[in-house]
Amino acid sequence: MFPIVNKQTMAKGTIVRFDISAPKIARKVKAGQFVIIRVHEKGERIPLTVAEADAFIGTITIIFQVVGKTTALMRSLNEGDMIQDVVGPLGKPAETHNHGTVVMVGGGTGVAILYHVTKAMKEAGNKVIGIIGAREQNMLILEEEMRVLCDELFITTDDGSYGMKGFVTDPLRTLLTERKDINLVYAIGPIIMMKNVCKLTKEFNMRTMVSLNPVMIDGTGMCGGCRVSIDGKTKFCCVDGPDFDGHTVDFDELEKRNSLYLKDEKDSLLFSVH
Repeated sequence: MFPIVNKQTMAKGTIVRFDISAPKIARKVKAGQFVIIRVHEKGERIPLTVAEADAFIGTITIIFQVVGKTTALMRSLNEGDMIQDVVGPLGKPAETHNHGTVVMVGGGTGVAILYHVTKAMKEAGNKVIGIIGAREQNMLILEEEMRVLCDELFITTDDGSYGMKGFVTDPLRTLLTERKDINLVYAIGPIIMMKNVCKLTKEFNMRTMVSLNPVMIDGTGMCGGCRVSIDGKTKFCCVDGPDFDGHTVDFDELEKRNSLYLKDEKDSLLFSVH
């Protein structure tokens, strides 16, 4: 059993942060890795990338958006409540060595994953330029935390309620056009966002890494549910990723696979979360 030691509700109550006591995982987890959580004995298993870890205190941070029955149940939990299972760390760590100058691009809850990787990039000696976006100002997360880490930070909102009106690809295009010192773009967010970032960076022949989020069950490569097509070959996100070269990802296939259960997730919210 894993106790929740801190809970914070973010972004209109639809995004929630948990700090969970998991000392063994906190000591081993690297930026970009994830855990699989099961709330109770009969609950489903869901993968969540670790947003931060404190090895000294023994906690890991997860940030999730309420999209289905399990995440709605998780939102109903409070400090002191227990989570049945937290398994990890899983997946390969992000490539966070010194690349020189990197652009870190995040959208929606992807900013939570981006934060952990950005922190590791900064610690490795990189110059970090951040771009984070959301549909509107009230949906933006971790702005201040990213501002502390980044040498430069650009903010976009779809509706123009805060920062630059538009999408994360707008300031990215400007940077890639005007700057010659950028060596890597790292993007994490909705599939359509990552797809458009990669389409843009391909124009500039700029190496781009993405963190993928396919449907996943066991997290060990046994079920095959998280398969993705990378450069025409089948890979399993849980053991081969979650990070991949964005220019080799079949985003259309990933989008179709991830949309298979959207209706079921929405329907599940009509029933009790208990």
